[in-house]
Amino acid sequence: MKLEAYDIIRKPVITEKSMAAMGEKKYTFIVHPLANKVQIKRAIEEVFGVEVAEVRTIKSLGKVKRVGVHVGKRADTKKAIVTLTESSKTIEFFDNMN
Repeated sequence: MKLEAYDIIRKPVITEKSMAAMGEKKYTFIVHPLANKVQIKRAIEEVFGVEVAEVRTIKSLGKVKRVGVHVGKRADTKKAIVTLTESSKTIEFFDNMN
């Protein structure tokens, strides 16, 4: 399965903890569950035009939920915490949120 840059990056994570980490040039995104660190790095560099120093990933399994007799499962998710290099510019998407 060939993943394009816009398929890999699903959406940004906007929480107090992720907003505080932006001062250290760390940005958090929900990414495609099958994407690896190299693909995530290339996608961030291509989409936002920045230099990535490090990528850390977190997989979380979806919870099993039940409503009456019906049982379902939430989707599995994968988060990526991307650290930019010191010489890199910031991501403009997040600049107006601080």
